[in-house]
Formats: sequence, C-alpha cells, structure tokens
Amino acid sequence: MTSLIGMEPNTVEKPSVTMLGLGAMGTALTRAWLAAGYPLTVWNRTPARAAALAPDGARVAGNAAQAVAASTLVVVCLLDDSAVDEVLAGVDLAGRDLVNLTTSTPAQARARAAWARSRGALYLDGGIMAVPPMIGVPDAGGYVFYSGSRALYERHRETLGVPVDTTYVGEDAGFAALHDVALLSAMYGMFAGVAHAFALIRREDIEPAALAPLLADWLVAMVPAVHQTADQLRSGDYTKGVVSPLAMQVAGTPTFLSTAEQQGVSPELLLPYFDLMRRRLAEGGGEEDLTGVIDLLVR
Repeated sequence: MTSLIGMEPNTVEKPSVTMLGLGAMGTALTRAWLAAGYPLTVWNRTPARAAALAPDGARVAGNAAQAVAASTLVVVCLLDDSAVDEVLAGVDLAGRDLVNLTTSTPAQARARAAWARSRGALYLDGGIMAVPPMIGVPDAGGYVFYSGSRALYERHRETLGVPVDTTYVGEDAGFAALHDVALLSAMYGMFAGVAHAFALIRREDIEPAALAPLLADWLVAMVPAVHQTADQLRSGDYTKGVVSPLAMQVAGTPTFLSTAEQQGVSPELLLPYFDLMRRRLAEGGGEEDLTGVIDLLVR
C-alpha cells in the first residue's frame, strides 16, 4: 500500500479532514484548516499540488481511495460533476461524511446525494460564495451555502466554519446550488447594468472613476427593492407599496433607448428586460411594481 508522506498530524484534538482537489479554492481551504491546527490528508490528480502542502503539515495520500479512508469527513472540490464521478469511481464511501463543494446544478446535487446514499455515505452539497483570497480571512464576507443532511452539517458545523462562514439552507441537496446560482445570476444582472452605464459615458469627457462612486451609491440605494419584491411575492399583491408603477416605467423606456442610440451604445443588455415590462403591461399590470415580470419568466 502506498504510504502517506509529510508531517504527522497536529496533536490538537480536532477532527481530521480529507481534501480531494487542490485547485485555487481547494488549496485555500486546506491552508485555512492547516493554519487552525486541523489534521489534513490531501490528494490531487496533479501530485505536485498536494506535495506542496506537505511542509505545512498536510499528509499526502497516494490515491483518492487512501485519502478517503484517512478521515470520516471528506471534502471534495473538483472541476465539475463528471470529475467527481471519475475521482470517486470504485472508492469505498461507506461510513463517510461527504461534503461536495464542486460547482454543480441543483439536479446534479440531488443526483449526487442519492448516489452517495447508495454507497453508504451521508451527503452535504455546498455552494461557495467567495473567491480564494477571502478564504481564511475573518470578516471578508464570504460564506458557503450548505444543503443536504442536517445531521452531517450539525456534526461538522464548527469544522466547516473554520475557512469561511456557513449558511445551511435545507435538507434538499439541490438548494445550495440553487441559492448559489440565484445570487450569482443577480450579480451578473447588476454587472450588465454597470456595463451599460459605463458604455454610455465611454466617449464623453467623463472620468469613469468619477461615475463609479455615484453608480455604487445608487445601486446600494436600490437594494431595499429586493425585500419589497420578496414581500410582494409572498403576499401575491404586486401593487403593495408601489412608488413607480409599471405603466410609468414603461413610458420612460424610450428615453433609455434613444440615449443609447445617441451615444452609439447597443441596447442589447436592456432590451430583454424592457420587453418583459411591456408584455406585463399588456396583460393589465400597469399599477403593479416590476414584480410581475417574474411570473412571465417562470411560465
């Protein structure tokens, strides 16, 4: 049997952790656990990445099966769902607590949870809301969504919270991935609006650095709309608390499109949303907030 190489585990009574996958995120997580005194066994398909952690106290396994056998808590952070299949093919997972931080879809997470159960493991899926430089940095703002086995989460909550904060979102294994994608989708929508805003001034004698604080402050001022939308969805009353009704907002859209044309800017980032607004108005939602466009999306 291939021997483990590296330093002996930290003698502090902390649970051991196995990490499979040492890309930028996996390495950051590993270093945070090592710095906190947790015994770590690591494995990576590129052995050099694992060997680089041995001087910091990591035990380097010769293969994935040996790494899994070293700890009850096994954390997986690989490229994609197919990589999880490849790495864990034929590995004995019976009695293991499997935490999968590999980016996946809700459907993939649910299928992976069933797959883990069929192999005798408890399963927890994770959606990482952080970038590697935020890992191990207190108050950096990052966290991981977790969903799946509540028992597993509660048993390892303290350990999982060492590199970055945790937020448990339910027994449905797909919920972590769903929350992850929902938040990132909103982020990309914001980035699209920011891109359009900067494009409008690109050819003018306006410094982007001068617009940036105004833009950031405006976006922050709009954040309460998120809570109002949630309240309207809960109550089913889309006219509740409306300040700028849909009919008024649709009437203003030609100004945005004309301005874009005059500035030589493509309106392609705005047009899909404006089209949804017009469709909702045509259905008679003129007195509503913008919340009604959500129902158009889910039909």
